[in-house]
Amino acid sequence: MGPAESPARHLALGRAGERAAAGWLEARGYRVLGRGFLARRGEIDLVCRSGDALVLVEVKTRSSSAFGAPIEAVGPRKRRALEAAAREYRALAGWRGPIRFAVFALLVDREGAIREAELVEDVF
Repeated sequence: MGPAESPARHLALGRAGERAAAGWLEARGYRVLGRGFLARRGEIDLVCRSGDALVLVEVKTRSSSAFGAPIEAVGPRKRRALEAAAREYRALAGWRGPIRFAVFALLVDREGAIREAELVEDVF
């Protein structure tokens, strides 16, 4: 969150990014099964299905690249939290198939229009 961004604006930007990512993924054949799965150690932004695999998507939305690219925000700590959340989701949903991880990075302008969108699959 940049110095001029309020927490409410930051949350709204993130939710808008998740909606945009879900639409983008669905248009490319992913089936969005859920949004905002809250686990004990974090949240899975989007739970999707692609073929025989679940794809757990971390959505990173930024209005500026001044603090680095959105994808750079998924470091080792976030990775561990996502892996723990995946184990919890697997147990609760009874999922026995493969699970893949992806990061969907969005860069938006001041009006909220998407300037760049990138999906990076199998990030770890």
